[in-house]
Amino acid sequence: MICTVYGRKRGKVMNEELAAEILDKLKNGELHQYLVTKEEFMEFRKVLVSRNDFKHFRGIAKHNGEVVYQYMQEARS
Repeated sequence: MICTVYGRKRGKVMNEELAAEILDKLKNGELHQYLVTKEEFMEFRKVLVSRNDFKHFRGIAKHNGEVVYQYMQEARS
């Protein structure tokens, strides 16, 4: 499953709390992947890089500054 408008569907703007919730859902397998828009990227990244499991997340660059994030069981090097 891909959730591309998770925050906007619920009327929320990307913030630290929402980013942490999304990252936890990726880690727990509730979400397979999540699309972060160019406008959301800096706020999302700030939360991502502060996590201890940062290296378990993979970002795949897409068009227009979008990035799809996935959680991997094995940490990247």
